[in-house]
Amino acid sequence: MKQLFTLLAIVFAALSALSAQRPPNVIIVFTDDQGYQDIGCFGSPDIATPHLDQMAQEGMRFTDFHVAAPVCTPSRAALLTGKYPQRLGMAKGVLFPHSGDKGLAPEEITIAEQLKKKNYATACIGKWHLGHTERVLPTAQGFDTYYGVPYSNDMWLAPELKPADDILLREGITMERMKTMAVKKLEKEGRNKVPLMRDNRVVEFPADQTTLTKRYAEEAVRFIEQNKDNPFFIYVTPAMPHIPLFASEAFKGKSKAGLYGDTIEEIDWAVGQINTALKKNGLEDNTLVIFTSDNGPWLSFGDHGGHALPLRNGKGSTFEGGLRVPCIMKMPGTIPAGTTCTEMMGTLDLLPTIGALAGIPVDHLIDGADASDLLKGKPGAKAPRDFFLYYLMNGKLTCIRMGDWKLIMDVPAISYSQKVEPKDYRKGKFEPELYNLRNDIGETNNLYKQHPEIAAKLRARAKAEHEKLAK
Repeated sequence: MKQLFTLLAIVFAALSALSAQRPPNVIIVFTDDQGYQDIGCFGSPDIATPHLDQMAQEGMRFTDFHVAAPVCTPSRAALLTGKYPQRLGMAKGVLFPHSGDKGLAPEEITIAEQLKKKNYATACIGKWHLGHTERVLPTAQGFDTYYGVPYSNDMWLAPELKPADDILLREGITMERMKTMAVKKLEKEGRNKVPLMRDNRVVEFPADQTTLTKRYAEEAVRFIEQNKDNPFFIYVTPAMPHIPLFASEAFKGKSKAGLYGDTIEEIDWAVGQINTALKKNGLEDNTLVIFTSDNGPWLSFGDHGGHALPLRNGKGSTFEGGLRVPCIMKMPGTIPAGTTCTEMMGTLDLLPTIGALAGIPVDHLIDGADASDLLKGKPGAKAPRDFFLYYLMNGKLTCIRMGDWKLIMDVPAISYSQKVEPKDYRKGKFEPELYNLRNDIGETNNLYKQHPEIAAKLRARAKAEHEKLAK
């Protein structure tokens, strides 16, 4: 009996040592057009997000967290590579079903490819929007498997997409009709009818968008259970709350914030399903879970567009409401529970930060920096970068942030198509603007005339850093 206990002790010690050597699992949930205020723990008065609020209680809120662009495609490219979209040739606008073979260049190193250096199992589940041809789909960018819609849910069928042998056709669509829709690019008739893909084939057309959030959650849980004995990375990208809005019957009509709130409350449920699966499989302490959004809310859609309060403006602009997004991270034992980080961080920093936690140093040029000390709550930990550049969806540099100061330069911080700023501003009748974001998060008190020396310093730094990106 004594020998048995000794043997068991040896086995247990060996398993513990193996667990300690295993790099952490990583799950990123990246929503679409969700505003800064659209989570309970970020101040939403009418959207119930108990699972995300619990995640914040068990982890850390990041209140000064930025994406690298105010629209989908360049924002997603930056997250996965740690580079400004300007370095990637993806700074201008978003990709469409008629964009052909354009997409994230295969030679770029994504988080998935970085983690492959330690044999991670990898899955992309949801919206991709970095190219829809086989050359640039997730399965060509480091992901073992892909399940989702290749671009925004308000788009249509791309002619290059190939159907699976067992494709599910819905809404009376036939194979012949599907071919016609793709060839003719029927944008008006086919808009909001998007393909659901498995790897590089369309498995459902048009996708039943009312069940997408539920199915994405189920896919993530299934991947967790299948790969619980190996390190894994899951990139979950819900279609919502990008318009058009859809929710399943279990959530439709339940939120006080209408259909927009329904979609977020269902995403909250999905996050709960993922975290429950981690706990069930004993993986919670060794899994970094990150929740954030790809840009600010689409304010011009009113009740269907969300809220960025107390920030100014939203999607498409380089005011804080366009690029500062809600972020929550959880990893018990590594990230201190119930804490808030007010230091500047962003999606550019995720690749090097995840790499540091996984023991995979970055050996190529990126713009992000390791922020793992912030996640660990180390005393005195500071922002990983001392500046941040803000680019519009047309690729123009409009602002720079250094410390608490943000300068809006001699170009507008808003696209002319926006309808949420004074008419004179949209027409370009404006002066440079300087804000102290520590004291004025809503960008209401322009200090440009009071501090010309600070503005000059920021302007010079912006020019220098922008020129580096252009090389």
